[in-house]
This record gives sequence, C-alpha cells and structure tokens, in this order.
Amino acid sequence: MTSRTETLPRPVEISHRAVLGIAVPMVLAHVSTPLLGLADTAVIGQLGDPALIGAVALSAVLFNFLFWGFGFLRMGTAGLTAQALGAADAVEQRAVLLRALSMALILGLGLIAAQTIIASVAFALLGGSASVTASARGYFFVRIWSAPFALGNYAILGWLIGMGRTARGLALQIGINLFNILLCVGLVMGLRLGVAGTALATTLAEIGGLVAGLGLVALHFGGRLAVPAARIFDPGRVWRMAAVNRDIMIRTVALLAASAFFTRQGARAGDVTLSANAVLNNFAMLGVYFLDGIATAAEQLCGRALGARNRLAFGRAVRLSLGWSVGLSVCLSLGLFLAGGFAIDAMARSDAVRMAARQFLPYAALTPLVGSLAFTFDGVFIGATWNAAMRNLMLLALAVYLAVWWLLLPYGNHGLWLAWLGLLLMRGVGQVVCYPALERRAFGGV
Repeated sequence: MTSRTETLPRPVEISHRAVLGIAVPMVLAHVSTPLLGLADTAVIGQLGDPALIGAVALSAVLFNFLFWGFGFLRMGTAGLTAQALGAADAVEQRAVLLRALSMALILGLGLIAAQTIIASVAFALLGGSASVTASARGYFFVRIWSAPFALGNYAILGWLIGMGRTARGLALQIGINLFNILLCVGLVMGLRLGVAGTALATTLAEIGGLVAGLGLVALHFGGRLAVPAARIFDPGRVWRMAAVNRDIMIRTVALLAASAFFTRQGARAGDVTLSANAVLNNFAMLGVYFLDGIATAAEQLCGRALGARNRLAFGRAVRLSLGWSVGLSVCLSLGLFLAGGFAIDAMARSDAVRMAARQFLPYAALTPLVGSLAFTFDGVFIGATWNAAMRNLMLLALAVYLAVWWLLLPYGNHGLWLAWLGLLLMRGVGQVVCYPALERRAFGGV
C-alpha cells in the first residue's frame, strides 16, 4: 500500500492571476455586505420612529455576533474542500459539503430551540431602552428561524471558496443581499410589517440563497449529488471536521472577546474616546476586507496544494499570498496616514472626537501593516487545516494582549491601541515561527 508521503504530487497552478482571481471577488463580497445594513436602516427610517432604527441596529449586532460565532462552517469547509479538490476526490468534495450542511442543520435547529434563553441573556447584556428592546425582540423571534439556512449558506460559501469558485460565491452573496433589500421594501413599505418585516425579508432571502446555492452545486456536478451515507457520516471524517470547526470556533471567540474588550475599555475612557475609536475602527475594518480577500486565496490555494501533495506549489502559494498581503497593507497604511485626517473630518462632526481620532490615527493606520502576517497565515493555516496551532497561538496572543494592556494602563487609550497592535503582531510572528515545523509535518522530510 502506498503511504501518504510517497504519493506523487499532482500539478496545481499557483500564480498571481490565481491569487487575484480568488481574492478580488471575495473583497467585493465583503464590501457589499455592509450595504445591506444601510438599506435596512434606510427603509425602517422612512417609518419615522427612532426606536425602530435602534431596534434594527441592536438586532444587527446580536445576529452578527451570534451567527459569526459559527463562521467556522465557512472556513473549515473551505479548507477541507480545497484539499479534496487537490486530491482529485470528487466524492469527498460532495461529502464535505453534505457533512457541513448536516452540521449547519443541527446547529441551526439548536439555536431555534434555545431562542428564549438566547434572547433573555442577549437583550439583558445589550441594554437598549424599553421601546428599542421591545421592537428588537420582535425582530429576533422572527429572524432566529433563519438560523439553519444562514448557517447552510456559510457552508455553501465555504465550499465554493474551497473549489476556487469565488466569483460564483460573490454572485450568490450579491443575489441574497439584493433579494433581501427588495423583500424589505415590499414587506415594510408595502405591507407595513415594520421591524418584523425586515426580519422576515432576511429569513426569506437566506432560504432563497440556500436554494440557489444548492442549485450551483448541483450544476457543478451535473446533478450528481448523491454520496453514500457511510461516506458522509464516516466517523473518522466527521470527527476531523468537528475538530477543525471546534478549533476555528475557539479562535474566533477569542478574537471576538479581544474586540469586545477593546470596545469596553474605550467606553470606560469616555464618550469621546469611544467615538474616536469607533471612527478609527471603521478604517481598520476597510483594511480587513481587502486583506481577508488575500487570506481567502491562501486558504484555497494552500489547501488545494496540500491535497495534491505538491510541496512546491504550497510554498509558492504562501509566498505569493504574503507578497500581495504585505504590499497591499503598505498601501492601505500609507493611505490612512495621508488621508485619514480628511476621512475623520467627514465622519465626525464633533471637534472633540475629531481631535481624539487624529491623536490615535497612527495606531489605526499601522493596523493593516502589523496585521498582514496574521491575516495571511490565518488563510494558510485554515487551508492546511492546522487549526489547533492557530487556536493555540490565538489564545497565547490574547494573553499577551491583556498583559500589555495592563502594563500600559497609565497610558490610557494609547496603551489600549498598543496592546491591540501587540495582539496582531504576536499572532503573525507566532505563525511564522511555527510554519516550518508544520510544513515539514504535513509533507514529510526536512
């Protein structure tokens, strides 16, 4: 029997065109997503009740946190699918998706079953006014029924990324968002369903997106989606997917905790500091959208090269992804240094907030550059399914982040921003240090 390390490598095309062909559609998909929130707010704003706008904003925060906690369904599916593609295993390509969809169904039904508990805890923590909370609860108890479909769409998007079909993923995301907007206008402005109408629109759009996504998958395989149940629910393969997803979930929760801590400390420093940090975080998120596109390319190309047992292609994918990420981050950081002041003036009307934001702008401007290694190697590690190492490094970086913040407490918000940059730097440097040993273990040899 031929061992894994003796398997001859299969060819994998790794080029600048391949990186950009995956990255550009994903950047556009990321950028299009915030437009949905703006559209929902604009439609609800036509009803003239500020409490309804607050309810939509509060609900958006809740569902972003709730659903993104299951974002591992997108990332884990992408890595495993890319490896199946590299191995030229068409049956496993279908099986990975069906396993992920089964997991999405179970988790989504679990969220529906726990909706009363989730609502009680979440709205107590969010602390909105009585009128805002009442409307937000109405939104929540409608949209929570979208959970299996929303998580299923994560799985399908991850599968499309793993297969290198990010243009189709972009089309699917845009289609879901446009359908959502049209439904929102019809249900809110036409049928006067209020906040519940926006929730129903999103739920119906998620259902439509899942149906369309399954259609894309069926089209890819010529309608042949059947996989033996023994293959789908093979204990070893199910456990591997569960372990991959578990590690990504722990990493994601740790990252969300670090972000929430940053926001909380900014709030404790006062309204001006909180507002200034919020403005600057919007700039940082713009950089994340671009760098996440490169990370997605690293996921697919590295996963595919590993599945093909092609060590040279894997190394080239890492180098090209790093080159694009670092080059792009330099441009983003320079752009923020040069144009950040003008952007601050456009976004903030308060002179106090403007002054504070300008004071801390250098830290926000450095975020893309300092974080470029972490973003890229996240993609590499996810594609290679080195998720236990990524999880451990994230937890270590979180500990360093909290330690640096505590040591720099006398420096106030400056110390907070330095701790955040330290978190990004620690993640990236840790991944660089661990990479050679992980690569040797994956491919064998020295």
